[in-house]
Amino acid sequence: MTSEPHIGTLNERSLHRALKEWLAQPGDRFEVPIDGFVIDVVRGETLIEIQTGSIGAMGRKLDRLLGDHEMQIVVPLAAVRWLEQPGKKTRRSPKKATKWNLFDELVRIPTLLDHPSLEIEVVLVEETEVRSSSDLVSRGRRGRAVDRRLEAVLESHVFTSAEQLLEVIPPELANPFTTAELAASAGLSRDLAQRACYVMRHCGLVSEVGRTKAGVQYRR
Repeated sequence: MTSEPHIGTLNERSLHRALKEWLAQPGDRFEVPIDGFVIDVVRGETLIEIQTGSIGAMGRKLDRLLGDHEMQIVVPLAAVRWLEQPGKKTRRSPKKATKWNLFDELVRIPTLLDHPSLEIEVVLVEETEVRSSSDLVSRGRRGRAVDRRLEAVLESHVFTSAEQLLEVIPPELANPFTTAELAASAGLSRDLAQRACYVMRHCGLVSEVGRTKAGVQYRR
């Protein structure tokens, strides 16, 4: 890793900082100003952004940079989340993210992966969400999340094209299929299955071929 510039913090939270350290390779540059934006990691000609919030919030940055640069967006999803709050016992959240939850982000920009200069890396992590103590915050904001701390990186999945999204569909799923059938086969909520089909339809990966009492049928 180069010593100039160092891995800066820029008031970033723990999860973002830890993932930047996890990603770091020799020769990387950090917090690099490019075209009016500060880029988390620059590796050769590739710009790497760690997005702990919504991908949709990156719209202006992507519009400006993707035309001239190769970009990678790193999206951490909490496969295991612990909830920590002062005065209370740390407990495990029942919520568990999988790579399917990438569709929760892509639904805002459904054709994002169609761009030839972009790849997305989904990083499934174990994290601790640190919540505020109710006696330390203003009324109406009790128990809000104030930090996310990385405990472990469990696995990662790199998507370099929209076509790779089809790889998450269980091979035994009927063709055509409904979102109810997709949800049952993949162990998803119906809402998430609907978001996945919305994104894949906009990418030209599935098409609507009919409608039954069970809902719209899609063919891949």
